[in-house]
Amino acid sequence: MENSIQSADIYALAPHHRFQWEEAQQSYVILFPEGMVKLHGGAGEVLKRVNGKASVGDIVTELKAAFPDADDIENDIIGMFDLAVGKQWLRKV
Repeated sequence: MENSIQSADIYALAPHHRFQWEEAQQSYVILFPEGMVKLHGGAGEVLKRVNGKASVGDIVTELKAAFPDADDIENDIIGMFDLAVGKQWLRKV
């Protein structure tokens, strides 16, 4: 399957979803009417940059600068977008 996430795409959190740091979980989470998803490691780093204005390419560039020693970070970031869009946590702006 060809990747549908493009560098110029811009995403925002889907309606009825909230992204936040959850102290009790010691991680970022996505809250929605059906429950909560605990985000591990890099997933929170990606989603905290999703603001409805930054493109996927902007976020990749920012994370590459923030984590210069991370191998294959671009594919990981695109994979996270793919997952989040597939789970309907994000919507395309």
